[in-house]
Amino acid sequence: MGVSDVLIDIFGCPKPVIGMVHLPPLPSAPGYSDQTVENIVESALRDAEALKDGGVDGLQVENIGDRPFMKPGQIGLEASALVAVVARKVRRVVGLPVGVFVLANGAIESLSAALASSASWVRVNMYNLAYIADEGYVEAEAAYAEKLRSSHNIGVRLFADVLVKHGSHLIVSDLSVEYHVRRVEEMGADVVVISGARTGGEVSKDRVVEVKHAATRPVLVGSGVNPSNAEKLLSIADGAIIGTYFKRHGILSNPVDVKRVKQVMDVVKRLRK
Repeated sequence: MGVSDVLIDIFGCPKPVIGMVHLPPLPSAPGYSDQTVENIVESALRDAEALKDGGVDGLQVENIGDRPFMKPGQIGLEASALVAVVARKVRRVVGLPVGVFVLANGAIESLSAALASSASWVRVNMYNLAYIADEGYVEAEAAYAEKLRSSHNIGVRLFADVLVKHGSHLIVSDLSVEYHVRRVEEMGADVVVISGARTGGEVSKDRVVEVKHAATRPVLVGSGVNPSNAEKLLSIADGAIIGTYFKRHGILSNPVDVKRVKQVMDVVKRLRK
């Protein structure tokens, strides 16, 4: 399968844009209040419908409200279960391809949610290397996740970040970007994701070029895409994952603003032509 065929297989179009369905704090998370599962699902569906109305090509369900996050293996079973419940409902109601991401770095938790929801992909922050983050020392998940994908024949694509923004990689800072890209591909990544220095932070064009040059798999820009830089970045990258910009006033905790979604998608549609 060629570089672009993986994304065509999932989304049916070139340069796909994935919109984020961000969940509020779930039961067992520090910030959880008294929202019922029904309320959580309804809120997710409103954002998912707004993203579809704006023209995105896929949706990714993520438990971003569960901050501060736990390490893989410590993530509550509630998180995987509820991400799966929401993703399955979103997929059935909205009809777009859906992926899941259980934070922080929960490869096994994400694959479990994907299996239960029939999601098409999972995203994992750090797949093939250990790193230091707010959660502490976080080990690589590739060996366990690939064993799970193989033993259960889970037909779920893996979107893996390279040098993700949420941790320190100083111990491997002497290694080239090319090394990191090739290594994560060797460990099982179907798609490579490159993000900025913070949530919603723009990725430099030079970094996108560097990663794209090294990759043999599709490359997605994982943060910071907006109408002013979409043409510049997506003329190089194979697609994008967008969360923050699509929210009202560009504030992560706000609901999705259809007008902001359409602004980006208008640029993408011109690129596709």
